Amino acid sequence: MPAPDLARTLFNAGLDDFEAAAARVAGDAIRTPLVPWSRGGERSIRLKCENLQPLGSFKIRSGASAVATLAAPGSIVTASAGNFAQGLTLAARRRGLPVTVHAPDSAAGVKLEAVRALGATVVTHPFDRWWQILETRESGDGTFVHPVAEPAVILGNGSIGLELARDWPELDTVVIPFGGGGLATGIALALRAFGRDVRIVACEVETAAPLAAAFAAGAPVAVQRQPSFVDGIGSGRVLDEMWPLLARLVDDVIVVSLAETRAAVRALALEGHLVAEGAGAAALAAALSPRCGGRHVAAVVSGGNIDPARLSEILGGA
Repeated sequence: MPAPDLARTLFNAGLDDFEAAAARVAGDAIRTPLVPWSRGGERSIRLKCENLQPLGSFKIRSGASAVATLAAPGSIVTASAGNFAQGLTLAARRRGLPVTVHAPDSAAGVKLEAVRALGATVVTHPFDRWWQILETRESGDGTFVHPVAEPAVILGNGSIGLELARDWPELDTVVIPFGGGGLATGIALALRAFGRDVRIVACEVETAAPLAAAFAAGAPVAVQRQPSFVDGIGSGRVLDEMWPLLARLVDDVIVVSLAETRAAVRALALEGHLVAEGAGAAALAAALSPRCGGRHVAAVVSGGNIDPARLSEILGGA
């Protein structure tokens, strides 16, 4: 069942808690660079390149943080479209712990193949059934580690916020891909704990924008989700347990089109020499949008695990 008082626990977290999480993940994750982007116009844009992490995603931070804080290590289970499963499995394997991953059958093949290669057992489900496991945490096969709504996961993600705070004193806006909210809330809470007043902008794609819908309605609501090549973000609804955090921590939501996201994937590869999946490229697309605002903007390129065939299509202009 969902963990109680998630928001209360995290709003009470202080800088020491985020520093401790950063220390926990230091042996698994790298400190990623903050790279200037040349085409920001009057807006100074820098890319927080989490696509350069081991396994190509920021989720190594949250996975390592979660595994390191398990009270009774044993068989671990999670629900993930791929990136969190990889991070969690790698961290667990280094500690000799088995992992079972429940994944949606729409997940990118390159991600699921990587999870299996790391030694996890992968069970696929139709998206609705997978989302039910994500909401209820009921899978019946081990200690469930939630990929989003878990204090240790969010604190681990906060290590990115500490790096941003230290690496760019002028930073005034961070654009963060929104999947479930663990990345956005972790970064926001860490920046607050560090004493930095930074605007938090979440970004979604037009095919699935539950956070924008929740802000418009004042509460989580169901939205129609259309599958697309952007598989790392985009669900049918904001998780109820995440809403109290998101409502207070996120200042704005920008919804970008698939065309804008494709253009960002292409630009990152051809101009920035960076491979980014759709979710990570969406952050750059949103940062370049006139809707973004801010003068010193960091875009979190959250991952680089894009199917090679899809990347080839995008680079070829298809």
